[in-house]
Parts: sequence; structure tokens; C-alpha cells
Amino acid sequence: MITLKRFMETQSKQWEACIGNSNNGTLFHRRKFLNYHPKDRFEDHSLMAYKKDKLLSVFPAAVKIENGKRLLVSHPGASMGSFVVPVNLSIADAMELGKILVKYTREQSFDGMRITLSPSLYQSRISNYMDFAFFKQGFTYAKRDITSVLFLENNIEKNLQKFRSSHRRAVRKAQESGVVVRRSEDYAAFYNILVQNLSIRHHVAPTHTLKELLEIKNRFPEDVNLFGAYLNNEMLAGAVNFIINEHVVLAFYISHQEKYQEYRSVNLLFYSIFNWAISKGLKIYDFGTFTVDEEPNMGLGRFKENFGASGVFRDTVELNLT
Repeated sequence: MITLKRFMETQSKQWEACIGNSNNGTLFHRRKFLNYHPKDRFEDHSLMAYKKDKLLSVFPAAVKIENGKRLLVSHPGASMGSFVVPVNLSIADAMELGKILVKYTREQSFDGMRITLSPSLYQSRISNYMDFAFFKQGFTYAKRDITSVLFLENNIEKNLQKFRSSHRRAVRKAQESGVVVRRSEDYAAFYNILVQNLSIRHHVAPTHTLKELLEIKNRFPEDVNLFGAYLNNEMLAGAVNFIINEHVVLAFYISHQEKYQEYRSVNLLFYSIFNWAISKGLKIYDFGTFTVDEEPNMGLGRFKENFGASGVFRDTVELNLT
């Protein structure tokens, strides 16, 4: 029998241990990540699932009031959520987790749920047991985004062969122009580029402030890395990458200075990042989503495809309980 209990801060060590020994846990599921947000920003309602008094799974979540309805949702401060489960999760346990989650939310007077699932490729052993369990409980798709993923080979030359010829030429052009790529701690310079780029292209501000980005870096100094493409010591482009588990690295922020586009610094930037990721034994580079409200940004999707990337689902499911 599986039971659900609400998470308490005193259980953080047990929570973190569960993530470390799981099939699908990521940096976004960790309390150290979730807790960088101010305590009054979200009403945390995370859960812990026990089987025979042993911790089986954790479920990061929060309360959200939407259109007068009280919802249990994947933690709004993270890119993804759902149950973090062991590698050997059985179909029976998955079905019971889905069943008791619905029972719990009804008992706690929630009007519904919305859960953002991690891509299946993030798992050590691919399993759709939890997806199946959710749909058996009546969940439906709320949103289906596409994220671009690149499978990393065991050396950079093999990955270079996946590039479109135009992207390979762009890498050479950047190198010949004197552009160099290196890891950087100059988050302020990158953030200035990011702010300008988002303002010009989309008339929006970054999701995170510079202070928040630096706080995340401080909490995960080995897993959060900024790479910059430089010409004469000026940053032309940069990317903040999160190593989210043992085999996946995610591009969290990417930006460049439009006025230096002729140098093709972004192409060399990613070539260098792939080489670094391969050296660390990582297997997948996730460029992030290129869909907004389920509409693809065709130019952005094509740009990522030219590195050899393809699209996989990042799904959000929901259940109405009223």
C-alpha cells in the first residue's frame, strides 16, 4: 500500500536522496533549486509517497488559484515536475501513485491538477508507466510543447558531421575571424545581451533577474555553466547551460548581439559547448522548446535542426475534479 504525505522542510535530506537515486529526477526537482524562490512567492504543496514506510517517490507541487479554482500544479518555479520515481518502478506502483494522487487532491478540496512532465529521454530507463497511470485516471493533455534535443556522440567530429553544411562553414568562419569560446563567470555581460535581445525580438524581459540567476549558479556551481563567444574580449554571444542529471544538459538561456551576427559566433559557441558536454560524458543536449502556445517558431526550430537536433514532446497534463 502506498500513502501520500505532505512534504515538510525537515525532510529535505530524504527528498534530495530520493532524487539522487531516481530514474527521472532532475535539477528542477531538487529542494535546493525550488527553494531559491522567496518563500512568499508560491504556496508549496509538495508530496512524498511512501510504500511500507519507505520513501518511494517525491512530487514537487504548489497551490495555484486560477479563474476562481484551486489547483494543485507542478511547482511554478521549475520547468518540469511530476513524480520522481525509482528505476525499477512497477506498473502496479505507477497505477497506485496515479490513483492515490487523485484521491488526495479530492480530499484536500482541490478543483483540479496540472502536471508538467519531463521528456522521456531524461530518464535513465525509459518508461511511460506514469503517463499511462495519469491517463487511466482521466488526465488529458493541457499543452504539448516541442523541445529540440541533440544526441551527443563520443567525439565532436561525429557531431560535426550532423551539422548542415552551412553550419559547418559558419563554425570555420567564426574560427577564422578570431572568435574564441570559453567558460565565463561574467553573467552580468551575458545578462545585458539577453535583456537587449529579448526586448528587441519579443518585447519581454528575462524570466529571471540577474540576482536570481546568480543565486542559482551559487547553489549549483558545478551544474550551471556560462559559455561565451568572444572577439577582442567582447562577448558576442553566450549560453547558460544546466546539467540537469547524469546524461542531460539543457540550454537555459541563449542570446547574442545582433550587430555581430556576421561573425557566426553562435555556431562556434554550440560547437564548443557540445565538445565540452561530450568530455563530461553527457549524452543529450536539450536546446529547449521552440513552441509558444503550441505554435512552432519555424526559424528557431530550423536553426536547431541544422545542428542535428530533432523534436520531442514536453507535455503538460491536467485533470478537472469539479
